[in-house]
Amino acid sequence: MTDSLPTEAAAAATTPKADELRAAVEAGFPTTIAELTRLVKIPSVSWPAFDPANVQASAEAVAELVRGLGVFDLVDVRRAPVAGAEGEADPQLGAPAVIAHRAARNGRPTVLLYAHHDVQPPGRDEDWESAPFEPTLRGDRLYGRGAADDKAGIMAHVASIRALTEVLGDDLDLGIAVFIEGEEEYLSQSFGNFLREHRELLAADAIIVADSGNWDLETPAITVALRGAVAFNLRIDTLGHASHSGMFGGAVPDAMFAAIRLLDTLWDGDGAVAVDGLTSAAFETPAYDEAQLRAETGLLDGVEPVGRDSILSRIWAKPSITITGIDAPDIANASNTLVPGVKVRVSARVAPGQDAREAYEAIRAHLEANAPFGAKLTFDDVDTGQPFLVDTSGWAVAETRAAMAEAWGREPVEMGVGGSIPFIAELVDEFPSAQILVTGVEDPDSRAHSPNESLHLGVFRRSVLAEALFLARLDGRFAE
Repeated sequence: MTDSLPTEAAAAATTPKADELRAAVEAGFPTTIAELTRLVKIPSVSWPAFDPANVQASAEAVAELVRGLGVFDLVDVRRAPVAGAEGEADPQLGAPAVIAHRAARNGRPTVLLYAHHDVQPPGRDEDWESAPFEPTLRGDRLYGRGAADDKAGIMAHVASIRALTEVLGDDLDLGIAVFIEGEEEYLSQSFGNFLREHRELLAADAIIVADSGNWDLETPAITVALRGAVAFNLRIDTLGHASHSGMFGGAVPDAMFAAIRLLDTLWDGDGAVAVDGLTSAAFETPAYDEAQLRAETGLLDGVEPVGRDSILSRIWAKPSITITGIDAPDIANASNTLVPGVKVRVSARVAPGQDAREAYEAIRAHLEANAPFGAKLTFDDVDTGQPFLVDTSGWAVAETRAAMAEAWGREPVEMGVGGSIPFIAELVDEFPSAQILVTGVEDPDSRAHSPNESLHLGVFRRSVLAEALFLARLDGRFAE
């Protein structure tokens, strides 16, 4: 591993110009889109209720693309034990991941390229304007589940390496490792064990996590702050059995009544989180007004935003709590009954700088202290992921900024993201000296995880070029 980026002066005479890489990206772009389309057609949902054969097929398809680049000494599809299973006689294995490696030469650094090939469940077909796994081009956008998150991230790596070798040949000095995960959308349960089992192959000076977005269609971004995540099931019980709501309603609290009262205590009158022990971060945010929030979220006319302070500070630097699911009788099966028990899924985001487990304990303590009518609370299926703040002082961030500015024609924005990428904390633990670069191909209208997910082709083209320019800089054969 290198502590600093070696000088490029010695190679300046034979260094390719940026326009050569630009031409190579452009010439290869139809092939890149065709390959992305084939990947999107594979319904690689990693959740347990879906066919794991599709995730395996997706991994094999990605491995074939990486092998086809012709620059790696090793390309393989591998699996690792899930968290806590390592060392067991018959450990449960995680989803298949693609790993590739080529060693650095002549003192050049090594970069690890990360993305994931699994996708979120598509939801209801009727909510999509075109079938989720039939990629469809409408205008400048390619629609389909995974078109942006994160199969375009995979193709950004593939296409940038292909363009680089078109210009430089495959005899690179730059070291490259590739890790394309297969379970990011379902907890990344084997991630830490995979890193430990393949540490020598994945160790790098800089790590590109291609799983984020850009400021807008014309402005690139480096993600420098990510909120952490806490999720758990909460069961609220008030009765030993269901009872007639007419005979006993008004005298005993049903579980739904208790749940509504309890959950409402999580927020104050402005909709800001009201849980003691949850902290906020402090950093400057770019200009972003309510009109932009409405345009990007579909906030209905007359519905007001929640929270206090600047809008982006609410999303990037403050905690949030959402109820993402409720197990209770549906309307079609509702009877005049006092419901004895209700289960809800609580999902919280944790501000950068706070430990996620500490945040869970604060939320649990709040709920236990505010349980109405003595309602009985049960907690299970707890999942936590740590927040992350990027150190922007290293050479890798400087090189990324320069490459983005060249590719996009604009200086990148350093932005936070309200979402979470918990495994970054595991990357930091395993490779503490590596510089983490969180980039991506999405834009504010990509709608990752939602119906009608899409990729803007202009954003994608510039993202590929930016990564190719970054890799060329690290290889040491680049000149303005």
